[in-house]
Amino acid sequence: MLVIVTEAAPLRLRGFLARWLLEVRAGVYVGSYSVRVRERLWKVVTEELGEGNAVLAWSANNESGFSFLTAGQNRREPAEFDGFSLVKFLPENGAD
Repeated sequence: MLVIVTEAAPLRLRGFLARWLLEVRAGVYVGSYSVRVRERLWKVVTEELGEGNAVLAWSANNESGFSFLTAGQNRREPAEFDGFSLVKFLPENGAD
């Protein structure tokens, strides 16, 4: 299983993802593909994302049961802690 969530993505990218995955909500795409197809989809997302942002999550054989990648600007950033993938929040613009 894989999930791609996009924000402020160009229409061209959204159309591309909708051809491969089921868009269950605006900007939320779900499917079940091989590692090769997942990597190809993510390559297109990162190349075509423009000013938007995206996250890719997929089933993985690890402690949490999934892995994820991010692209574009977002307050949430991946962080590793004792072998676990977590998410840290960056301060808001203008915050001390």
